[in-house]
Amino acid sequence: MPEPARGDAVFEALGDPTRRRILSLLGSGDRSVREIADALPVSRPAVSRHLRLLRSAGLVTEEPRGTRRIYRLQEEGLVAVRDYLERVWGGTAARFRLAAGNLPERPPGERR
Repeated sequence: MPEPARGDAVFEALGDPTRRRILSLLGSGDRSVREIADALPVSRPAVSRHLRLLRSAGLVTEEPRGTRRIYRLQEEGLVAVRDYLERVWGGTAARFRLAAGNLPERPPGERR
């Protein structure tokens, strides 16, 4: 079983736009390295390096299928990200919703 996501590694992994794009691709289904590379403007070796980092951060997992490795999102890693953001921003978001709910309503079409 893969290791759970670690905070610093997760956010380092999410800091790269190519890795975020890989996660988006995997969000629509499992894919091989080749399928991922075909959808991105980067080489297969570069995709493999990105996947290795995503795997070590606990965000993706791989499964060997014949000569290919199939990658998929690892739910535990994504849950860890969500839980962290809720801990950090949860109170702030609740206070924002409360403050926004107390704003006077504006007529339709009026801009702030």
